[in-house]
Amino acid sequence: MGWGDLGVFGEPSKETPNLDQMASEGMLFLDFYTASPLCSPSRAALLTGRLPVRNGFYTTNAHGRNAYTPQDIVGGIPDSELLLPELLKKAGYISKIIGKWHLGHRPQFHPLKHGFDEWFGSPNCHFGPFDNRALPNIPVYRDWEMIGRYYEDFKIDLKTGEANLTQIYLQEALDFISKQQASQQPFFLYWAIDATHAPVYASKHFLGTSQRGLYGDAVREIDDSVGKILKHLQNLGISENTFVFFTSDNGAALISAPKQGGSNGRFLCGKQTTFEGGMREPAIAWWPGHIPAGGVSHQLGNVMDLFTTSLSLAGLQPPSDRHIDGIDLLPAILQGKLIDRPIFYYRGNEMMAVRVGLYKAHYWTWSNSWEEYSKGIDFCPGQNVSGVTTHTQEEHTTLPLLFHLGRDPGEKYPLSFASDEYQRAMERISIVVQQHKAAMVPGEPQLNVCDKAVMNWSPAGCEKLGKCLTPPKSDPKKCFWPH
Repeated sequence: MGWGDLGVFGEPSKETPNLDQMASEGMLFLDFYTASPLCSPSRAALLTGRLPVRNGFYTTNAHGRNAYTPQDIVGGIPDSELLLPELLKKAGYISKIIGKWHLGHRPQFHPLKHGFDEWFGSPNCHFGPFDNRALPNIPVYRDWEMIGRYYEDFKIDLKTGEANLTQIYLQEALDFISKQQASQQPFFLYWAIDATHAPVYASKHFLGTSQRGLYGDAVREIDDSVGKILKHLQNLGISENTFVFFTSDNGAALISAPKQGGSNGRFLCGKQTTFEGGMREPAIAWWPGHIPAGGVSHQLGNVMDLFTTSLSLAGLQPPSDRHIDGIDLLPAILQGKLIDRPIFYYRGNEMMAVRVGLYKAHYWTWSNSWEEYSKGIDFCPGQNVSGVTTHTQEEHTTLPLLFHLGRDPGEKYPLSFASDEYQRAMERISIVVQQHKAAMVPGEPQLNVCDKAVMNWSPAGCEKLGKCLTPPKSDPKKCFWPH
């Protein structure tokens, strides 16, 4: 979902009344980022509070390449990483993930082995349908065992876009909240729905109701679901004890536009890129009785901050034996303070850009390769900025491209290298980058090796359902990442 997809951020059709109301009752973050321009690494960062290059969710197979966890990936979240639900157990929290996990699908990477107490959802995205010969359909789990597969037991109609998944995920959320409230148990719910990820889907009630087509239908259903979750918290009388945060894992996928892609507002490009459209996200904090209503924050935030902020809310300290990139946002949320911190834009193993204050310096630029672009793959449709949205990886480490995001949020007008403003800003930014790189210890890359034998052939529970498939012979290979 993109920054420009919500009415409160200026989407003209105003089809997100519940999220807009959530913002009016809470705090809107205008400068909130993800830690990676695509799904798996940003989710790993959210749950560990650490950049993907530290927690292993990157590849070294090729320079500056995005990589994620398709079915044939061998890696996943390492045992050495401490995830938020593991740490929240110390304060008596029960944790549930609903929806997409995407941090590895092999048994050792199961979310219930990494701190979660309950799971309803899938290890990978709902790509498909597959033929169950060359590629198995994605399993859906309840806790330790699969209960079916997408397209077989959980229908998704690729012609109409109809699927009931968001409604199922919504009911799972409402039931979990009710159960924890009844037992007076503190809880952490990670509601990771994926309806706006192509192939986009919505339930029958929402199909054809948006001015924005099928993608808009999916956004409307998510908006409606968030409204129902917030209302449920209020009806149960626990809204003043429950901190809720809404955001996205990466910007809208313009490669899926116009029919299945969203809006990144005035920002450049989209998912897969380290331009603002790929990494600046819609973000809303809601906590009645604590967060002043109608607040708007310019605090530079990141999904990794949700790790540190959640620990702070639970009265816990972040782990001291490793570098944590997330900061505690509570001073910004509750007292309106602005905390000085940089934002680092990574793509794979490379720091592509950094934001300090209102300035953003690009040390590398790349949208996607000429080879992919010639096949019709375009992450920046209609947004060619000469020398910026490059189709070869361009290095600017000697003279970074510098933008003032206050005056130029679309990254169209690089500052003159000869200007006093450029010199002053780069003096400050260079110190930040130097310190960051000196302290950087990359984790073991998890996204280098692929093997068709590790795909979702025979997940736990498949025997009971008669849905086990025969895997091919193991043949590990170096993963190829074109982007």
